Amino acid sequence: MERKHSFIAVDIQNDFASEGGQWYTPKPAVDFMKKVLFPYLREKGIKINEIISDYRQPRPGDRGDGCHPGEWGYESLVPDDIRKSQWIKCMNSPIWTRDNIGDANREPGLPHPDPNGFGQWLEENVGSPEKTTPVLIGLTADCCVLSTGQELNWRGYYPLILREAVDHASGKIEDRDKVLDNPVSNWAKTVDWEELKQEL
Repeated sequence: MERKHSFIAVDIQNDFASEGGQWYTPKPAVDFMKKVLFPYLREKGIKINEIISDYRQPRPGDRGDGCHPGEWGYESLVPDDIRKSQWIKCMNSPIWTRDNIGDANREPGLPHPDPNGFGQWLEENVGSPEKTTPVLIGLTADCCVLSTGQELNWRGYYPLILREAVDHASGKIEDRDKVLDNPVSNWAKTVDWEELKQEL
């Protein structure tokens, strides 16, 4: 059976992707997504499922504090008109959530894993492993995109990572390509834009 492609964007939020963001470095993938990918998907009527982060403290094991709901750094760069659904995580792996996640008016709870909740979101929005090839885009190839690719692989998916639409935390092309070659290749296949367009 031929699988349909389903896009999943990871952490394309101002704190990571925009100048002035807490963890910002210049990243070529952001320009590619804004100028090439998003307009193409809009024209073709293809929607994006999105994973974003609520990185408020407390987060034992990670001292970072950012992506606060209700603030500029939390806001996504994915245009509203091409977003299909949104899952909010609070650690690198998408299965980690918390009470009051994404709620700017309530104190966040401690991170805890919710593998069943994430699985239900995937099934309802992305599709089943038997019918869907997830295409990962976003930030970063060495951290949250990698964690998402691992989780999808372990659930039976065969994820693709769109090379031009991901970056390393450093923003350097050579660092991106190095991690896409290894270790990312253990869990996901990298595809170039011209190649992917032939499959969409």
